[in-house]
Amino acid sequence: MTTLYNDPAEFAEDQLAGFVDLYADRLRAVPGGVISHRTSEPIVAVVVGGGSGHYPAFAGLVGPGFASGAVVGNIFTSPSAAQVYSVAKAADQGRGVILTFGNYAGDVMNFGIAAERLRREGIDTRIVLVTDDVASSDIEEQRRGIAGDFTVFKALGAAAAAGADIDEVERIGRAANSATRTFGVAFSGCTMPGAHEPLFTVPDRHMGVGLGIHGEPGIHDAALVPARDLAAMLVDGVLAARPDSDRTRVAVIVNGLGTTKYEELFLLWGEVRPLLERAGLTPVDVEVGELVTSLDMGGCSLTLMWLDDELESTWRADAYTPGYRKQTGAIADLRPAAIGADSAADVAPPTPSPAASALTPLVEEGLRTLLRTLREHEDELGRIDAVAGDGDHGRGMVKGADAAVAAVDALDGAGPAWTLRVAGRAWAAGAGGTSGVLWGAGLEAAGDALTDDRDEYSAEAAVEAVAAFADAVIDLGRAEL
Repeated sequence: MTTLYNDPAEFAEDQLAGFVDLYADRLRAVPGGVISHRTSEPIVAVVVGGGSGHYPAFAGLVGPGFASGAVVGNIFTSPSAAQVYSVAKAADQGRGVILTFGNYAGDVMNFGIAAERLRREGIDTRIVLVTDDVASSDIEEQRRGIAGDFTVFKALGAAAAAGADIDEVERIGRAANSATRTFGVAFSGCTMPGAHEPLFTVPDRHMGVGLGIHGEPGIHDAALVPARDLAAMLVDGVLAARPDSDRTRVAVIVNGLGTTKYEELFLLWGEVRPLLERAGLTPVDVEVGELVTSLDMGGCSLTLMWLDDELESTWRADAYTPGYRKQTGAIADLRPAAIGADSAADVAPPTPSPAASALTPLVEEGLRTLLRTLREHEDELGRIDAVAGDGDHGRGMVKGADAAVAAVDALDGAGPAWTLRVAGRAWAAGAGGTSGVLWGAGLEAAGDALTDDRDEYSAEAAVEAVAAFADAVIDLGRAEL
């Protein structure tokens, strides 16, 4: 839900006023939107635009290497022809204007009317329409423009910044659009300022497949699936409509629609990358984040732009805007740090005594039993923790035990003490948090007490190990009994 507003009817104007004040060092307001401050050399003015609610599109993309101006309409509403004319007129630097926007009826009409007026006044004005949404139509010219706005705008802006004339900028923009495909899903609808219900809803544990970015529901609903399956759906959806080209290098955007967390998008990218590589595609300068949003909609999309040398140059070019920055010089000289081996897995375990070797399977089975028990009671542990904590104890304990068992399974010829030490270090690393540290320290202490060189292991040895575990937890946790 959109929570912060004064008068809902004035939301678009009020947010733009705050935005302009914040970035007054690089852009200024004009009737209908914003324009960028200029450099000493005039360039073709690339003017992007559409309704509000999509930040950083559209005003957030105004700046060097990107757009010269942005027309800002009301929430999800096409700006008027008068607004488009005003911004384009102010952005013009004497080398012509490119108007670029997503393929929606209101935008096509209003930008078209403004273009005609500008042309009558002698300003060379071209239109580059974005049609990347493969779910909206099988016919490219009839598709909507969604997150592919970004790749097309970026190509146009980079070409203009490089000094290209208007014919060249227009050609590159059209080539970028022809090479761009997007497919997305929605997990929840978005809510307009002042409204109490979203524009659409998605059934519980479902997703809307083939979303729009103006509060439209998906083309159809489908059951929510794990990230790896969603990645396959997105990749398959884009590749099914791939351009007729033998290019193998692709610009990639994993785009969040508004409330899908960055961590979720990072996870999704981890599943998308191998699918692209198996399809013979090489990702170039991948962007993961919120680039074309829809207020507070939950959802995500995958955009690919198939690159030739020219488009790759525009995609990788520097840009500096309020909502997007790419500066290759800042990382050009960085090199991976050389990291030495520092884990127990890199050190050979000591040779255990025969009695110790005989005890190891029992220790291993004990750890596996612990893991099974924790998995069975994970939800209950989380419920208890949530009474006074953050409810993550069950998940943390399972992650720690999972890591410990996996580390132990990789050992060969270790004694019980070494096994417990390795399990403790893996538990602490895998679980994190307070419980991870305590259990890791406890297991290591138990291993230290047990040792791997005894001739026999009596009940007293087990008591010593348990006592060492408890003492480590009490000492580290500053507990009192």
